[in-house]
Amino acid sequence: MGYSPEQLEELGKHLDERPEQPDGEKNSVRLAFDLLKIRDRDGRESPLRANPVQAEFERMRGKRNIIVKARQMGITTWVAGRFFLKTITAPGMLTVQVAQTREAAEGIFRMVQRFWECLDPDLRKGLLKRSRANIGQMVFPELDSEFRVLSAADANAGRGLTVQHLHLSEVSRWPGDAAATLAGLRAALVPGGELVMESTPNGAHGCFYEEWRQAEENGMVKHFFPWWMEAAYVAAPAKDLSEEERELKDRHKLTAEQIGFRRTLEANYRGLRVQEFAEDAELCFRTTGDCCFDMDSLDQRLREVKGPAEVRGSGRLHIFLPPQPAREYIVAVDPAGGGSQGDYAAVQVIDRESGAQCAELRQRLRPKELTAEAVKLAREYSASPGEPALLVVERNNHGHAVIALLENAVPYERVYANKDVAGWLTSAVSKPAMIAGLDALLADKPELFRSKRLLEECRTFVNHANGSMGAAHGTHDDCVMAFAIAQAVRRELLGSGRKA
Repeated sequence: MGYSPEQLEELGKHLDERPEQPDGEKNSVRLAFDLLKIRDRDGRESPLRANPVQAEFERMRGKRNIIVKARQMGITTWVAGRFFLKTITAPGMLTVQVAQTREAAEGIFRMVQRFWECLDPDLRKGLLKRSRANIGQMVFPELDSEFRVLSAADANAGRGLTVQHLHLSEVSRWPGDAAATLAGLRAALVPGGELVMESTPNGAHGCFYEEWRQAEENGMVKHFFPWWMEAAYVAAPAKDLSEEERELKDRHKLTAEQIGFRRTLEANYRGLRVQEFAEDAELCFRTTGDCCFDMDSLDQRLREVKGPAEVRGSGRLHIFLPPQPAREYIVAVDPAGGGSQGDYAAVQVIDRESGAQCAELRQRLRPKELTAEAVKLAREYSASPGEPALLVVERNNHGHAVIALLENAVPYERVYANKDVAGWLTSAVSKPAMIAGLDALLADKPELFRSKRLLEECRTFVNHANGSMGAAHGTHDDCVMAFAIAQAVRRELLGSGRKA
C-alpha cells in the first residue's frame, strides 16, 4: 500500500493508537507491515510482520522500557522499525540507537537502510529524500529529522544531542564504563521521550543487571521474553521427560518439540543455556565469578521465596516476620558512607532462637541517619522495655561513627561487644568463616533466607583473583554482610550460652 506525505504525517500523530478494527492492531503494527521490509530467517525480503514477542512488547510497552530476552527474538529489529516510523512521520525528531560494538551498530544501520530503500520511490525522492546517509546517520531535511546508530565503544556516544527516541541494545555487553555511557545517553533524552533498553543476560553484575533490579523504583516497565516465545525454536520431539522437563512443559504449556529444542541447547551451551536462552527473569543472570555460595541452592530458594509481609519506606524496609512477645532478636548493621551513588547500608533482624530472617533494611544512609533507623528497628523488635534486642554494628570503617553515636547522640541500652570492645570486627580471618557458615546454613535451612534481595546478593558474592571475597564488580553485598554478622553472633551466643 502506498502512502502520501499527508497520510504519513497524519498517521504519525496517531502511531501509538489502536483504531477500531477487527484485529485490534495499533497503527504502528499496521504501518510497519505496510511500509517496512526485512530479511527473514531464510534470507528472503519480507514485510515486517510483528511476531509474538514483538506484538507482546507493543501491547505492554511504556515510555521507559527494559527488556530481558533470549537470543534472536527480534526485539532490535522491531524497535529499529518502530523508531524509524517515528522519525519519518513527524518533524524535528532525533532517534538514536546504540549497539554494543561498531560491527553491531553497522548491522543495525544496514537494516535501517533497507527500511528506507524499500519505501515508495515518490517518498524517497520527496518528503524522505536524504541529505546525508553515511554509515550510522540518515538526515531528512524536509522533516528536519534524523536517525543515528552509534556504538557504545564510543564513551561520548550521545553527548550534546537532544534525543526523542533512544534504543540501547545489548547493554550487558557494553565495553568500558557502561554506567557512565548510559548516564550520558539518558541525559540526552528529552522529558517525555521514549527509551528502550534491552539485552540478553551476561552475569549477575554490571550496569544492565543493576538497571533490571531497580527498574520498578526507577519507573521503568519490565519485559521478559523467554526462548519459547520464538516459534522457530523447536526440534525433534523429546521422549522420556525428566521431572524438571515435565514441570516446565506443564507450567508453560510447551510442546514435546520445544522440550527437544531445549535439550539441544543443553548439549550445545551447557551451563550458559540459562543465560543465552532465558527461562526465568531472575535465574538467567548467572554470576561469572567463582560464587561463594552453592548456585543450585540459591536458585532453588529464589524460586520459593515470596514477597515480604509488609513493605515500608518506599521499598527500603521489608518485614518478613513481625516481632513476637517473649522472643529475642538480633539486629545486625553493616554501615556505609551514604550518598546517592555510594554503597548501601543494611540492617538485618533475625530471630535469636531459630535464626529466621525477620526484617531487612537496605538504604543509602549516612552514619547518623543509619544509627537512628537501626535503633528504631531494634526497639520495635525488643521483647519488652526491659529486654531490648541485641544491636550488633560492624565496627570496620564507618561503623566507628555509628558506635560513637550509640554511645552519645542516639543512646541504646544493649550493644554487642567483644572483649569489652563495642562492635563486630570483620577481618581477613573472620570473614571466610562468616561466609562459610552462611553457605552451610543455606544448604541446611534455606527457609531461614526470606529476602530476594539477600539471595540475589549471594549470587554475586564471589572469590576474587587476589584471594579476597565480596561483591562482583558493579554489585553490592551489604545485605549479605549484615545477615552473615547476625548469624555469626547468633552462633557465638548459642555456643557460649551468654546473653549478649
